[in-house]
Amino acid sequence: MTFSLLSEDTATSARAGQLSTTRGDIDTPAFMPIGTYGAVKTLSPKDLDEAGADVILGNTYHLYLRPGMEIIGAAGGLHKFMAWEKPILTDSGGFQVFSLAKLRKISDEGVTFKSTLDGSEHRFTPERAIEIQLALGSDIIMALDECAPGGADCETVRKAVARTASWTERCHTFLEEGDQFLRSGAHFFPIVHGGADEALRRESAETVLPFAGSGIAIGGLAVGEEKVPMFETVELMNSVLPREKLRYLMGVGKPEDIIRAVSLGVDLFDCVLPTRNARNGQFFMWDGTVNILNSRFSHDMAPISETCGCYCCTTFTRAYIRHLFKLNEVLGLRLASLHNVTFYLNLMRSIREKIGDGTFDSWTREKLTALNSSND
Repeated sequence: MTFSLLSEDTATSARAGQLSTTRGDIDTPAFMPIGTYGAVKTLSPKDLDEAGADVILGNTYHLYLRPGMEIIGAAGGLHKFMAWEKPILTDSGGFQVFSLAKLRKISDEGVTFKSTLDGSEHRFTPERAIEIQLALGSDIIMALDECAPGGADCETVRKAVARTASWTERCHTFLEEGDQFLRSGAHFFPIVHGGADEALRRESAETVLPFAGSGIAIGGLAVGEEKVPMFETVELMNSVLPREKLRYLMGVGKPEDIIRAVSLGVDLFDCVLPTRNARNGQFFMWDGTVNILNSRFSHDMAPISETCGCYCCTTFTRAYIRHLFKLNEVLGLRLASLHNVTFYLNLMRSIREKIGDGTFDSWTREKLTALNSSND
């Protein structure tokens, strides 16, 4: 259960490594497709495996509500329930503290959520968040945290940092009881908060780092702040966080944002964009994006991408895929999701290769220029 650095770029802070788990190794930098409810929308575990995914993300809060722990437990855990044999990282429910602010009450003890399904109340304490993740069989367990919204005032961010520190210690203590670390074989990642405030970021890192094993997460970004302070914060974290620990930047992002973050020492990413944008007809490409609903594709018999080897691109034309979208045919959503997830995983594979052969810096300049254009 270790994180090992395999190679580092000499011109930037980019690094390639490997996180070992009991269910397989995760080559980094890596991207996690999001399977909130135990499924990456429209894609099967076989699709994800063939596309090259090493790990996926599930959401503790949503899985707790649906289908519920009784059903997942009866299946033998989340991996067996969804037929995914590789590692799973589970969000602790902390993001819902932010995203469901109107449906929760928060205190130093924990969070009480009002269900969006039936209005029932559900209590999440740090201990309960860990207990649920252990029951799910997570390979990477996240600490319960409080995420302040982008642009929040300093006092709000300060309180979130203090509460996250307290909750992280409680999560870690609960995991240590009864040798649960050893029995679960899981990694535990604390989360650094502090908004774009340098002093609070440093304070947060100092308070949660003692509980970090192989990795640590950078939270509270991509929640409404501008790009400049976001990347300034990532750069700060690169100088503050220990070199030997995996860095997970939560909720980021666009391909160009991932490349920039990798150059600042980030190793792990997740984001809804590949599948969410796919369902709106947007395809990610090396030179920007394609909106397949554009009328100019109605007679286009070329593939989405000439260089992509996914089933969508090697089999179908742009005209046919546009036809599917115009009819609201679910096959269109599936093909678009398959392409976008494959693109993201290929992006990470290329990043790892370029770090390994020493050409990451020049490759980055070329790709950022291309990705900032659009062929719509």
